[in-house]
Amino acid sequence: MTATEKAPQAATGQTTRVYRIYIKATPQTIWDAITKSEWTEKYGYGGRSEITLTPGGLYKGYASDAMKAMGVPDVAVEGQILEVDPPRKLVQTWHPVWDPGVTAEPPTRLTWEIEEEYGVSRLTVTHELAGAPIAEAMVAGEVPNAGGGWVMVLSDLKTLLETGKSFAG
Repeated sequence: MTATEKAPQAATGQTTRVYRIYIKATPQTIWDAITKSEWTEKYGYGGRSEITLTPGGLYKGYASDAMKAMGVPDVAVEGQILEVDPPRKLVQTWHPVWDPGVTAEPPTRLTWEIEEEYGVSRLTVTHELAGAPIAEAMVAGEVPNAGGGWVMVLSDLKTLLETGKSFAG
């Protein structure tokens, strides 16, 4: 069954999703965790990434072995880098390509912002999802058997950076 078939019949219509989490780590550590493949393989869905950190650079999120076993192609998400301000801000497009329905939707805009506050770092992830109801349901964790969306990914990132182990580790 494809993600399109699993998506809820009515999307919430919430075209911008904002997630904010506090992590006991430096902004540079968080930046490295979201931009370096050796980190992205350790949390969330466990896939490596390739990012050319210059405006106009490309982003590729690769499927983990578990995802490939479920029929996801090698490259699961594609995008383009729009803005880079290490270690404070990364803006990119985000376009899942693992399912025909979600692939037919337009790319969405994903913004990562990292700020030091109260001796910890605040990570804010803003995902603009206008015109992409299937992607919106997926990142919200509302598609059965498709993972927990951004809440799961960011919770796992926090756990990894604070304990040295991901949910799976």
